[in-house]
Amino acid sequence: MASSETAPAAGQRTRGLASFLRSQMRNIAPFLTLIFLSAFFAVASPSFATIDNLGNILTQVSVTGVIAVGLTFVILCAEIDLSIASIANVTGIAVAYFTLQESYVNIPNIPLPGVAAILLALLLCAALGLVNALGLTVIGIPSFIMTLAMMQIAAGISALLVRGQIAYKVPSLITTLGSGSIGGIPWIVIVAAIMLLAGHLVLTYTRFGRYVYMVGGNREAAEYSGLNVKLILGAVMIISAVCSGIGGMLGVAHFGSAQQNEFDTYLLDSIAAVVVGGTSLFGGRGGIGNTIVGLFVLGVLNNGLDHVNIDSFLKILIRGLILLAALIINVYAQRLREKAAE
Repeated sequence: MASSETAPAAGQRTRGLASFLRSQMRNIAPFLTLIFLSAFFAVASPSFATIDNLGNILTQVSVTGVIAVGLTFVILCAEIDLSIASIANVTGIAVAYFTLQESYVNIPNIPLPGVAAILLALLLCAALGLVNALGLTVIGIPSFIMTLAMMQIAAGISALLVRGQIAYKVPSLITTLGSGSIGGIPWIVIVAAIMLLAGHLVLTYTRFGRYVYMVGGNREAAEYSGLNVKLILGAVMIISAVCSGIGGMLGVAHFGSAQQNEFDTYLLDSIAAVVVGGTSLFGGRGGIGNTIVGLFVLGVLNNGLDHVNIDSFLKILIRGLILLAALIINVYAQRLREKAAE
């Protein structure tokens, strides 16, 4: 009699474990991918698993991490921002452009020009984010189309500012944060870590963060509860633009110059970091923790492929396949969630 009672209990535990694994597949799969990639490259290349190379990976993903913070807010609301790379580019160019105007302002012992250049660049990216927000919430343009248009607008502003030239001078503060270090740790890594932490704290412990998850999880229910959904959507679009702008300024200092189309690859990298990490494209699930895992997956993949003898064109294909796998897991997890809710 005892054995007959034990069997159903064991079956229930097995089904419960299977159900838990399915529900957490979006979080577990990226982490297992990271472990597998790290182990593979550590075996394939002795130079991969070193402290110095870990520092290289952290530095390489820092700009993407800063941009991905704002994008995480947008995707959690079940929206998308395709203008992040262009806004990063135009902000980096703008801070360099405004810095060139230092000769027009001469106030001894007051570093106003550098500060002014940074503030003007931040105002520019915030204004572009505000245009995205108004297009989405007031006019009703889908975020995909609105930010696609903004991508072209920002690229046009970049072209007008540089006119095919390359700018090298940026404010000293941006130079320090983008290319300097303290105690052997690059400032750009520290800034990225602070922004990721701040994003996590906002999403996890503030009322605004809860509203973001509510809007992404069930927009109609959020509206019925009295939440100003349009205000939340507008806010996340501005947050995304400002994070992109900060990433753009740091990137320009890190690269050593500001030029047109410098950040084009960061659109796919930032989206991939958020999605590969497990944040749901359908909104309401995920967060900065997932984005951090996604950043490490991309960082380990890109860095590891550079340590092994592989065709450079094949690297692009491998990255695309990993992104496709993440999208399939994302969609499949959403279907399981909907099925469980029925």
